[in-house]
Amino acid sequence: MCPSWKIIEVFTGKQERSVMPLTPVGIDIAKSVFQVHYVDPETGEIVNKPVKRAKFLEYFANRAPCLIGMEACGGAQHWARALTRMGHQVRLIPAEFAKAFNIRNKNDAADARAIWLAVQQPGRPVAVKTETQQAVLALHRMRQQLVKFRTMQINSLRGLLTEYGEVMGKSRAALDKAIPAVLARVSDRLPMVLIDTLREQWNGLTKLDEQIAQIERRLRQWTKEDKAVKTIMEIPGVGVLTATAAVATMGEASAFKSGREFAAWISLVPKQTGSGGKVNLLGISKRGDTYLRTLLIHGARSVLSHAKEPGPWFEQISKRRPPNVVIVGLANKMARMIWALLAH
Repeated sequence: MCPSWKIIEVFTGKQERSVMPLTPVGIDIAKSVFQVHYVDPETGEIVNKPVKRAKFLEYFANRAPCLIGMEACGGAQHWARALTRMGHQVRLIPAEFAKAFNIRNKNDAADARAIWLAVQQPGRPVAVKTETQQAVLALHRMRQQLVKFRTMQINSLRGLLTEYGEVMGKSRAALDKAIPAVLARVSDRLPMVLIDTLREQWNGLTKLDEQIAQIERRLRQWTKEDKAVKTIMEIPGVGVLTATAAVATMGEASAFKSGREFAAWISLVPKQTGSGGKVNLLGISKRGDTYLRTLLIHGARSVLSHAKEPGPWFEQISKRRPPNVVIVGLANKMARMIWALLAH
């Protein structure tokens, strides 16, 4: 009846207390009411109850440390940081992974139970970011939105003027070069209210350029203060955007066992299919962080396009693989180098 740590002391001469397993808890977060699901370790009672947002942190304040699972959705990073400060272990689960455990009806209680089942399974959770890392990712998201809106605006102008027989090139430079003459030609036969609106929309592209440039300047300023970002920017093909996004998205480099695991987490590896011991390798699975993977692939394409002497690795793999596969392979190498520099 003696404690397990006492037995270890008798045989090894060292005092070592056995670590009690953490109670798994599944939480379905929402705007106002959170659903909590767990099994009481003492009584075996299944608890599935709603908790108001104002009482949520208070509910876990005086509890023993738990293994808390939440979907990686809006607001999850904030609650994960708050619960971690209380001593709980938090795992943010991708939504598609938690959905696989929701058997039938979809409601808050069923979702919380599905998350409770998913948090007990092996898998790679989403990294819990610090507030600084979350701020950098917020800048990236706003820049990405502005770039997308600028592209939509350019395509909209081209499409509207095509209806009047004016066809322009796809690039931004082709639009800026052609649109003054186009507006001058159609101004004689179209209402001025439309011409003025088209000119305003075209001039609005300059304001979007300024906003995007301002965000990039702020990211560049942050690189001067962060040693990790400055370190990985020495890798060919890794610029300000890729370096800041990689550091902020990864969280802690120690969460990954190797560079290969980090590259697989970004999904720079082939998708597998097959049975009976025969495995077929397909293209990349496109899981993981799409934004970071896109930046790495664009960086790899830039390196191979501008390198004067790509090296023996590029020459050998180019003889065996198509160009896009070579680019993804170089992006995989870049991801491994990023992990190695940050982890060691």
